[in-house]
Amino acid sequence: MFQWQVRVYYEDTDSGGVVYYANYLRFMERARTEWMRALGFEQDQLIREEGILFAVRSANVDFLQPARFNDLLSVSLDLVHRGRASLTFQQTVASAANEQLPLCSAQIKIACLDAVAFRPHPIPDYILKEIPDAS
Repeated sequence: MFQWQVRVYYEDTDSGGVVYYANYLRFMERARTEWMRALGFEQDQLIREEGILFAVRSANVDFLQPARFNDLLSVSLDLVHRGRASLTFQQTVASAANEQLPLCSAQIKIACLDAVAFRPHPIPDYILKEIPDAS
């Protein structure tokens, strides 16, 4: 499991003072980017050098509790399926003060795509080698 922390800024909140629902997906995206970086891969480099990119194929999201301005959040990801051209993650956003209290939970499927044609492309073997097996 990989974890990454993010602070809620005023711009992340709605008129009710809670995190706007779409921003949970942004936090999850950032955590996946940091996960890739921790594995040694930069997404802009993959586009330039390999001609591939990773894009969200599907998202099933449950909003459980609100987060508010200035909260410190812990965003976790756990790989639950590793396919030849896709990765499926279970992701959770929780309060960093109480990670046992999930605020938002999602299953996100990511597809590896050819950066020009936007068609499925096998994940290169050297990347698959660095990705841990699914839980």
